[in-house]
Amino acid sequence: MKPTAPLPVALLAGGKATRLGAITRTIPKLLVEVAGEPFFNHQLRLLRSAGLRRLVLCVGHLGEQIVARYGDGAGWGVEIEYSFDGEKPLGTGGALIRALPKLGDAFYVLYGDSYLPIDYAAVGQAFIAAGQPALMTVYENRGAFDASNVWFEDGQIRLYSKSEKQPRMHHIDYGLSVMRAAAFAGYPRETSVDLATVQAELSRRGQLSGHEIRERFYEIGSVAGLAELDRHLRRAPGAGAS
Repeated sequence: MKPTAPLPVALLAGGKATRLGAITRTIPKLLVEVAGEPFFNHQLRLLRSAGLRRLVLCVGHLGEQIVARYGDGAGWGVEIEYSFDGEKPLGTGGALIRALPKLGDAFYVLYGDSYLPIDYAAVGQAFIAAGQPALMTVYENRGAFDASNVWFEDGQIRLYSKSEKQPRMHHIDYGLSVMRAAAFAGYPRETSVDLATVQAELSRRGQLSGHEIRERFYEIGSVAGLAELDRHLRRAPGAGAS
């Protein structure tokens, strides 16, 4: 059964981005300049063009700067809500658990340092068709961009793990998932939980479906990745269009 409207997007943007060093000492990662403007500008255009206009930003470190700049998103033609970690960091999974009242039954999960120029609607449709609590997009990496961490075979995720390496792991988590609130059942609230832990447990129970993506991904989580995306966006036609 298809949703009557596009699913909301949970954007995980609460980390301190320590790999970027001095670049993020005084600004959050979403405000890092890429191709002449804040990274979040590019992310917003990408999501808006995909018809995804309802966003919940899971923020923490310096998140007030994002609120001050983007507000409720009306100036960008989207609807933005914010979910702050609070007094202590909750991790990627804990941040999603805290944001569940704003997200509803099902939602996309996107990392705040990922730029993924793909067909988001196709990913959502694959999630609905699979009928599982969660879906992970995967890319055949074979160690090219980072350590492969997904055993994906015959259209199914057999195992996802960042710690347990298997010779049949040729894919990597692409950076976009779709999840139901029920996937977090049993996990404590207001406690640090890693999303990767939740997804690994789902994979072991056969409840994490997979959707393979052929296009490569971009990210700004590292200085090298930031420079690469900057070059890509400067080459792309209309990269600075509003």
